[in-house]
Amino acid sequence: MYHGTKVPGFPGHPHRGFETITVVNEGLVDHADSLSAAGRYGGGDTQWMTAGKGVQHSEMFPLVNTDSPNPLELFQIWLNLPAVNKMSSPDFKMLWREEIPVVNVSDGNKTSTIKIIAGEFEGHKPPSPPANSWAAVSSNEVAVWQIKIPQGGSITIPAASKGLNRVLYLFEGQSVNIDKQALSLNYGAKLHSDHAVTITADEEPAQLLMLQGRPINEPIVRYGPFVMNSEAEIHQAFEDFRQTQFGGWPWDSIEPTHEHAKGRFAKYIDGRLVEKEL
Repeated sequence: MYHGTKVPGFPGHPHRGFETITVVNEGLVDHADSLSAAGRYGGGDTQWMTAGKGVQHSEMFPLVNTDSPNPLELFQIWLNLPAVNKMSSPDFKMLWREEIPVVNVSDGNKTSTIKIIAGEFEGHKPPSPPANSWAAVSSNEVAVWQIKIPQGGSITIPAASKGLNRVLYLFEGQSVNIDKQALSLNYGAKLHSDHAVTITADEEPAQLLMLQGRPINEPIVRYGPFVMNSEAEIHQAFEDFRQTQFGGWPWDSIEPTHEHAKGRFAKYIDGRLVEKEL
């Protein structure tokens, strides 16, 4: 579901009380926000944004290829913040594809891969998440893994602590078997986090997303772009947005895109600029 009048994407909109983890497998995303931060990322990059007490941002999908299609594949994962951090200062961090570990795992015959966006696998760790994230505390065992299995291959996901939320989603391929139980395309499976499981691809290569984390165990009240702990906090979020616009909107358009020829980059809230080649 895209919005935007000139290019596809999501024009400026507010968030409060949680984080967005935007994992872009293919294509590009142009970021702009109410704190004058900006960026272009994609092709394996991840943006981790802590909305905290409130920020507006836009996510537009620039049509950089003028004579060919502009395919896009991404996941946006919403990760809740505990009450103590819901009103923290907004922040975002880029996890560039060059920095995200991809681990080869052999079953003795074929090799699968695990891309580690959050968490740890066999001693491999990605860049740390923003400081106020639930994932910043290692005992919360937050993991975001993208798993690729070749046709007929298998991979074993090791056990973690008991009582975590652990879910697998199959987003590419016909089906897989999880300890001999079939999982079809576009379906998910809830796992016991303290049990190791073996995933086997059937007649086609498979890609899965694994999400894991310790439950925060606090009340959740959500409405549209806000995730808080009570209805009163939701009402306050709307009132604060009406009053402050979470910093306003410093861009000429509600759906800004960056220079056509520009590579990947991040301009952070503090003014730092990081540039990468496409």
